[in-house]
Amino acid sequence: MHDLPPIRFGEDIIALRLVVRRAEDASWRGRLVFGSDDLDRAASTAEIFFGATEPDLWDSVRDLRDHHIRDLYRSLMAE
Repeated sequence: MHDLPPIRFGEDIIALRLVVRRAEDASWRGRLVFGSDDLDRAASTAEIFFGATEPDLWDSVRDLRDHHIRDLYRSLMAE
């Protein structure tokens, strides 16, 4: 799990983490976790990040802009 810079959502500051794993096919996959330190209770995305190598995965994370991350968070909170 890697800490990322937090996001601002309204008046709140939301912690943001990336959970990364190496899949059985040797690719790298990751998902965003918002807020809570308790992974079972935290809002999280599916494994939306993918890379053939770990640097490729991190490139895909860096390409995601703040407004996209806020929209992901907003969509998770609407459920």
